[in-house]
Amino acid sequence: MDTQSLRLFVLASETLNISAAGRTLGMAPAVASTRIAKLERLLGAELLHRSTRKISLSSEGQDFLPYAREMISQEEAALAALGQGQTKISGTLRFAAPSTFAQMYIAPLLPTFMDAYPDLTLDMHLSDAQFDLIEGSYDLALRNAVLESSSLTARKLADDTRILCASPAYLEKYGTPIDPDDLKSHRVIAFRNLEPRPLISSDGRPADLDPKQAAHRLILNDGLTQKRATLDGAGISVNSLWLVHEEVKRGALTHVLPEYALAEQPALWLIYPKSNVVSAKVRVFMDFLIKHIGKAPVWVDG
Repeated sequence: MDTQSLRLFVLASETLNISAAGRTLGMAPAVASTRIAKLERLLGAELLHRSTRKISLSSEGQDFLPYAREMISQEEAALAALGQGQTKISGTLRFAAPSTFAQMYIAPLLPTFMDAYPDLTLDMHLSDAQFDLIEGSYDLALRNAVLESSSLTARKLADDTRILCASPAYLEKYGTPIDPDDLKSHRVIAFRNLEPRPLISSDGRPADLDPKQAAHRLILNDGLTQKRATLDGAGISVNSLWLVHEEVKRGALTHVLPEYALAEQPALWLIYPKSNVVSAKVRVFMDFLIKHIGKAPVWVDG
């Protein structure tokens, strides 16, 4: 299969413009359209829906896109093994990440990364909502959850330590819990769901944080809003240390029940579709994030 036509299809699916994708690869618009049509005839499926005003990716095109990317990566790896191929990193890298973390830790690094790889386009999707990496055609994503799908591979970026915290004003008004059972009489800020969170003490005693048993609950689905509400005295919440370490350090938030930790061991994972080959653009961005964030996370001393 002609990998240049695959590159054209991938670019067209990203830009939703066959002519623009063709120009990027040095093709005239008519040539680009002809090559896409030839690829579709070869596959026996319409990859791109065309109209007089726009194009869109068909369901077959969505299914085929990850495989097209994979075949391109395989070719690049094979050429690299022979000392051939392009040495510069180019193309488009589609990256998804939680919005709050990206704003705090990734966005400030982007000028350095883009200066290092000026031929690479970084297309970032920022959202705290869950998403499907494969269906979304992302090359790479950052998640703070356990890897579930066998079709995905992961590299650990950093530990994602979670702590219970509250504002000093809240603790002065409602008291400081000294045991997990004390949380039943407190206001608890819950994130996304009301499922119990298992806790374990430093000497191995198990306990639970069960928002359903709290005297009052505030449910928020955004980490930054949850932190803001906690700072303003709305209640006790579980927060990632990377999000609140500065506030804890300066005393704006107090670590509640410090002798207890979440029994689960969350981490920040860089995940990508399972493949025999990791494309150069994915590899350099993962290495960059691990070097600048994961090697010595600024929140570990929080």
